[in-house]
Amino acid sequence: MQKKYNAKSMTAFARTQENTSLGRFSWEIRSVNQRYLEINPRLPDAFRHLEPDIRNLLKKQIARGKIDISLSFENSHNDNKMQVNQTVLQPLTQAINEVQQSIIEATQVNPLEILKWPGVLQTNTHDEDAQKLQKALDSELLNALQTATTLFNENRLREGQALAELINNRCQSISKQIQNLEPQLEEILQRHIDKLTQRIKTLTEQLDEGRFHQEIAILAQKMDIFEEIDRLKTHIIEVKHILSTQPDQNNKILPIGRRLDFLMQELNREANTLGSKSIDTQISQTSVELKVLIEQMREQVQNIE
Repeated sequence: MQKKYNAKSMTAFARTQENTSLGRFSWEIRSVNQRYLEINPRLPDAFRHLEPDIRNLLKKQIARGKIDISLSFENSHNDNKMQVNQTVLQPLTQAINEVQQSIIEATQVNPLEILKWPGVLQTNTHDEDAQKLQKALDSELLNALQTATTLFNENRLREGQALAELINNRCQSISKQIQNLEPQLEEILQRHIDKLTQRIKTLTEQLDEGRFHQEIAILAQKMDIFEEIDRLKTHIIEVKHILSTQPDQNNKILPIGRRLDFLMQELNREANTLGSKSIDTQISQTSVELKVLIEQMREQVQNIE
């Protein structure tokens, strides 16, 4: 798909299923937002050795999020007889007997539960054939996982584009709020000074013009919000820049969620300062509108990688 924004969602789902000569299996990947990367593979006992390969594959393509990945497998080689692995069973049986002797209330263990213990059952095949079969199966499983991961990333990218569009729309709304307020700032400040002048004149007949203008200058400086307006505009430009930055030379979309989250904090800081310096209801209303829009953006940013 065509990438308009540089954004991937941390919330996604993908599932693939394949039928091969070696068996029928399916991969399922699901993720939710999280500050760091956490990978939780759930694999059948026979494929636990694939966990390092799975982690390495996902780390190359995913930077943040809680990833749950599960494999279900149905072996088509049912002609192989199963046998009990005595090397595993004997120490397990001894441990069970010791527990039952120490704890009188301990119940008898169901043999079926013992068979579920990892490594108790094994396939009765020649070692060389078993190794070849396992190697071929591992290769097919990892190839299928790559297919599932590709689908998973496509889903993350599609949702990320939608989130970025929502954030961009909020940026435009913030810019519009600033554009509506900015031309009126001089008039608002002058109107406030005029009101203050009239109030002082009603309280005293003798007015020190020099001292009065000095105090007005100090007051105007304290109430000046042009710096906050400029920083708001600068942060909005940076948000749009981050969203639209193209992938690197390896066509890899870099994680941007933390950078956007930092900018949300800075935007909120400026909006709060704007409200604290307010000398007019319109400035106060604009501050409130900005904080609402920023909070809406922040909620969306929490889901971006």
